[in-house]
Amino acid sequence: MSKEIEPDKLQRCLEAARLAPSASNSQPWSFIVVNNPEIKDKVAKLTFDQVISFNKFVVQAPVLVVFVIEKPKIITRIGSFIKKLEYPKIDIGIAAQSFCLQAAAESLGTCMLGWFKEAPIKNLLNIPTDKKIGLIVSVGYAPEDYKLREKSRKSFAEVVKYNSYTN
Repeated sequence: MSKEIEPDKLQRCLEAARLAPSASNSQPWSFIVVNNPEIKDKVAKLTFDQVISFNKFVVQAPVLVVFVIEKPKIITRIGSFIKKLEYPKIDIGIAAQSFCLQAAAESLGTCMLGWFKEAPIKNLLNIPTDKKIGLIVSVGYAPEDYKLREKSRKSFAEVVKYNSYTN
């Protein structure tokens, strides 16, 4: 189990997420901090199973933050319909990114989880059935001997284009 997270550090991460930009400033989110060890372990175990086991590490995190998608302003809903874009999902990603960037500044490790069993988690956390979980972020300190794995990234030239998609 990772060491406890200082409440002020977690507060700053949540504040960064709360202040994140969103379409029409709708702020279509709420954040459920799961720090009760018993509840946290139950939620963590709903992010993997015998077949999909890549999230097993989540049980070690002392805190999980569940990002719940809330109903956006009417103007955002209209824009989403017209543009065929789900702005609240984009906004949740921006809020989660802001949370994770602040966590890194606080020397905390995070992992965004998109793979989880939504219905049992909603039931466990009393999330209304008409709400969706956007993602879950695990938060903790890396072990002292943790070796950050090298991540493969596309080259700058592969992802950056100037003035046209084709150059």
